[in-house]
Amino acid sequence: MKNILMTGLALATLATFAAQAQDTSSGVQTSSGTWTGSGELGFASTTGNSRSQNINAKLKLHQETNQWKNDFFADWLRTKGQVTVVNAAGNSYKQLDTTASRYDFGASAGYKLDPRSYIVAAGRYDHDDFAANRWQGTVSIGYGYMALKTDRTQLSFEIGPGYTEYQPATGFVTINNEEVLYKEPRQSQAVARGLINYKYRITDNTSFEDTFLTEAGSKNTYLQNDAGVAVSMTKKLAIKVGFQVRHNSEVLPGIRRTDTLATTNLVYNL
Repeated sequence: MKNILMTGLALATLATFAAQAQDTSSGVQTSSGTWTGSGELGFASTTGNSRSQNINAKLKLHQETNQWKNDFFADWLRTKGQVTVVNAAGNSYKQLDTTASRYDFGASAGYKLDPRSYIVAAGRYDHDDFAANRWQGTVSIGYGYMALKTDRTQLSFEIGPGYTEYQPATGFVTINNEEVLYKEPRQSQAVARGLINYKYRITDNTSFEDTFLTEAGSKNTYLQNDAGVAVSMTKKLAIKVGFQVRHNSEVLPGIRRTDTLATTNLVYNL
């Protein structure tokens, strides 16, 4: 089933390029035939009394024509921090270990019914070595609506059914009054997917964006919110401060339901 999810996500990605090719071959006049987007990169390192290394990268692409509304994203995060380790002899020492390792990507293809409403097929996959779920993937189809679109403000909604498969992280359970490691089998469920995207241009060089995603099922409900403020330095370069929250309603004992990530990145607008 994991292969099915990955195949579905790949098909969703290919659909966006097929949509562009279809518009070109049929001679349909497009409002924007090219892909636009941005790439982000952030890095931090400390040495001395403590040592740490953090790097994260993001890519977002968007295309909108008279008939199609397509998106693609990819994120990557890796962090190393100084930890104290005790060896078999009881001696302690410090070393640099990985404390965060995550990547995720996704795509959506929206077919417009009119200037405001559209049918959307979407897919996403993420892998996280330190989260409530080691990996999870979702494919869905639904209805989207652009509620507000002006020179300064955009607000859109998407809702529809989907299918999710995920691998819970290893946790602890109590057996005979002792805590032991326990790994649940792979889980799958039907979900209701909802997406809200809000953009607001505060000034000529400052903008705010917030995206809320929910995938609600009978076994687990996944919530993710990404908020960010970007300040442009030139037409191509900007500084962006972002804050992400990820939440799973059901986790094994010893695992936290909520993860957060704060970033300060350099942004290059494509």
